[in-house]
Amino acid sequence: MQARRAARELAFILFSQFDKTITNYSKENLDDIILKSVRILSSSANDSLKISLGALIDMKNKVDDYEAEHEINLNRPLEAANIAVPLPMTSEMKDRIDEMIEVAEKALLALEIAEFTTLESQGDVKNYAINIAETFQKNHTSIDDLIKKYSTGWDFERLVKMDKDILRIAISELLYIKETPMKVVVDEALELAKKYSTEDSPSFINGVLAKIIVENGIK
Repeated sequence: MQARRAARELAFILFSQFDKTITNYSKENLDDIILKSVRILSSSANDSLKISLGALIDMKNKVDDYEAEHEINLNRPLEAANIAVPLPMTSEMKDRIDEMIEVAEKALLALEIAEFTTLESQGDVKNYAINIAETFQKNHTSIDDLIKKYSTGWDFERLVKMDKDILRIAISELLYIKETPMKVVVDEALELAKKYSTEDSPSFINGVLAKIIVENGIK
């Protein structure tokens, strides 16, 4: 996993925990919230792994039941062990497998971010997340004004907070930090939206960022 990708997700979780005007937070406050964010990620990963384990156990039970109820085994003596039978890959089983893969991937991602952040050798993750937060602190009025300007037909105060935070992170990178290619920033903003926000969020966020990119001649 790339350190910058981990830093963006950590920054998103950091933003989600702000309960007052961002300019009121000191560097020490941000460090404390980063630590809490890592704990949240670790806890989330633990929960996701438990869900994945439960799904695996449920699937194994279904396979066992399918085997026991197959006509080959129904006709065998009760004391005889079941014979393995061909298992059709039904659409239901495919869906369950897809669910487990998705849960496992999210758990792995959360654990990787936590590991990246806590390892001293990967201090860039924490530092870049804080860089994003401090950049938004310094430019929050201009950044929010851009979101208001291009959120056509939307009341800024009623926008989903997750969408606003994803846009704040992306705009901070695009207009002020300028260390990452535009396409990467946009793609990862959309990935955050797909993971954390609503079904309509990716298209909304993509539309706002596209207008900002054109207006500022970002390539």
